[in-house]
Amino acid sequence: MPITRPNAARIKEMAEDFGMTFSDEEAAEYLPLMQANFDAYDLVDSLPDYTAPVKYPRVPGYRPEGDENRYNAWAYKSEVKGAADGKLAGKTVALKDNVALAGVPMMNGAATLEGFVPVIDATIVTRMLDAGATIKGKAVCEHFCLSGGSHTSDPGPVHNPHQPGYSAGGSSSGSGALVAAGEVDMAIGGDQGGSIRIPAAYCGIYGMKATHGLVPYTGVMPIEATIDHTGPMTANVANNALLLEVLAGADGLDPRQYAPKVSAYTEALDKGASGLKIGILKEGFEIAGMQEGVIDKVKAGAERFSAMGASVSDVSIPEHPVAAAVWQPIALEGLVVQMMIGNGMGFNWKGQYDVALLDAHSAWNSRADELSKSLKLSMLVGQWGLSHYRGRYYAKAQNLARRMKAAYDAAFTEYDLLLMPTLPMVATKIPEKDAPLEEVITRAFEMVGATCQFDVTGHPAMSIPCGLSDGLPVGMMLVGKDYAEATIYQAAAAFEAEGDWKSF
Repeated sequence: MPITRPNAARIKEMAEDFGMTFSDEEAAEYLPLMQANFDAYDLVDSLPDYTAPVKYPRVPGYRPEGDENRYNAWAYKSEVKGAADGKLAGKTVALKDNVALAGVPMMNGAATLEGFVPVIDATIVTRMLDAGATIKGKAVCEHFCLSGGSHTSDPGPVHNPHQPGYSAGGSSSGSGALVAAGEVDMAIGGDQGGSIRIPAAYCGIYGMKATHGLVPYTGVMPIEATIDHTGPMTANVANNALLLEVLAGADGLDPRQYAPKVSAYTEALDKGASGLKIGILKEGFEIAGMQEGVIDKVKAGAERFSAMGASVSDVSIPEHPVAAAVWQPIALEGLVVQMMIGNGMGFNWKGQYDVALLDAHSAWNSRADELSKSLKLSMLVGQWGLSHYRGRYYAKAQNLARRMKAAYDAAFTEYDLLLMPTLPMVATKIPEKDAPLEEVITRAFEMVGATCQFDVTGHPAMSIPCGLSDGLPVGMMLVGKDYAEATIYQAAAAFEAEGDWKSF
């Protein structure tokens, strides 16, 4: 079907948008010279899209209600059985609802995307199914993934299984809750500012944000390519390492991947903590809102590592709070350009584009009043940086990100791992539906300054549960140098083997 051609009047309007001044005669003169270009568009339109075939049968499924969805953590249930055998045979998985599962609705927590049904499987979906996993459906996530709390999803808030009425963390809120509730063995989360580690900490599970680019992002709705991560959330370390073994490695379609170094992560699980050099990051305990109960449990966790034979000492990286500031222009201006103006895909990268997602998400512009408060705030700040300062702060922040990475890398010449609280607080109460704007925004972003640094630098970081404070889980974060996931798993498994974390 031929694409729509502009007339001379529209050419004149478009020229004005670019700051050009065209007369009616000039516009009419340009018009016929553009037709050969539009003919090429017609040819592209006539060709079938080039995507991988869908290998495993599935049905659209349904949104469960009542007792079948006690924590409002399921967006959709639709069982997809993978291969008869493989590393994940017998394992059940929930996908964050920004991950494409062909034939099953994907809403990414936002009413403006309701009704969209992907026609492709994300690379990680295919890898899990090929490894024998059974996908049980889609987990609720926060509105376009723009919240560290679990109160901004259009299906309604996700509740923490440890204490209904309290946050499950975000933006991978449903993933954290479903794993913590024992409804699935494994879940996929996403992390641009902490969205795997935040719900892992709040829900008392294990969440790994691997090295940037280790896990292919192909088929997952982007926010900002330089900070996009996806990865495993599980109830134990072994399942986490096993799932990462299946997920990791280049797929040839994701520009975030630059010669990723893959390991047999499960082989590190029985090595113990003896001999590991662990640095307790001073600045990691100085995040705004830090609770004494969190400090106590994480420092006790560090002492436990020392008792296991690890060498544990204090370390200071003054750039740690600066890295959190550097994250802001990258995340906020980047999301405006790629996720919103770029309709979920953006431009200027090679790989697999989801054309149907781009078409579906483009409707946000006509329904912008329905966007979440947390996304509106993020867009307004990002757009101010773009329109008023020409994007110079995004550019400068990307330059500074290299300096931030170098500061941590210097520490990793002396330490195998850095240790700190995942978050400054335990799960907070979910705001009421009519809560004031300040409360909604505070609950969405108050914890991100503890986690976002490692989205900027790309270092692997994992939240592991290390005790309870006021009856709610406390997360301890272990961070390693690039592609040191095996070292993180080695330490995490040794810590887990010490006993029930709830009694620590």
